[in-house]
Amino acid sequence: MIEQAKPIYSDKFVQEMQAVIARWSLLKHPFYEIWNRGELTLQALREYAKQYYAHVQAFPTYLSAVHSRCQDMAARQVLLENLIDEERGAENHPELWLRFAEGLGVSREEVRSAQLLPETVASVKALQRLTRGDRFIDGVAALYAYESQVPEVARSKREGLAKFYGLEDARAVSYFTVHEQADVEHSEGEVSLLLAHCDTEDSRRRAIEAAEQSAKAMWGFLDGICNAYVD
Repeated sequence: MIEQAKPIYSDKFVQEMQAVIARWSLLKHPFYEIWNRGELTLQALREYAKQYYAHVQAFPTYLSAVHSRCQDMAARQVLLENLIDEERGAENHPELWLRFAEGLGVSREEVRSAQLLPETVASVKALQRLTRGDRFIDGVAALYAYESQVPEVARSKREGLAKFYGLEDARAVSYFTVHEQADVEHSEGEVSLLLAHCDTEDSRRRAIEAAEQSAKAMWGFLDGICNAYVD
């Protein structure tokens, strides 16, 4: 996760949540470590692009599920801004991911029709479950566990694609460029909501548990990729 200097990140509860997420840091997963060393085959990257699209496509529904369960107008507006960023216009995030896949030589139809690995299906179902519970703030914690890691992951992916795979075309890597900044802002909004709505020891405990389950789900997704496509 990108280090944050703002006061909200110095809160003990937030730091405890970040420590739990860090145990399942995506950048420490073998798949991303291999990527960052330039040792992934192009075919493995292509298969990853097909599988990860399941989350890119589903992420707006994670957001809308949390939004629909929130009764606080100010919190709903924070979530809505995030959702708008994901889906609005021709530059919506699923579209940006399809452009990345095309940059790797994978057609849109191949991405959309890909047979999903069991681990991919399980990770999507886990995020759906976490974001569709009765307590919207637990869903926010699950979103935070995911989005707080994205800026640093996106930067490292973009740099690795350029350095090792010659993929520097702005259109092809726009998904990563956008997320280097967008999810810094999204994460900040989610932290503000967590601090405002987790006002008891029990609510903080539940939120931390949701964050850990979310982080573990994404780690499990990468386990599936590694097992299927990395020798």
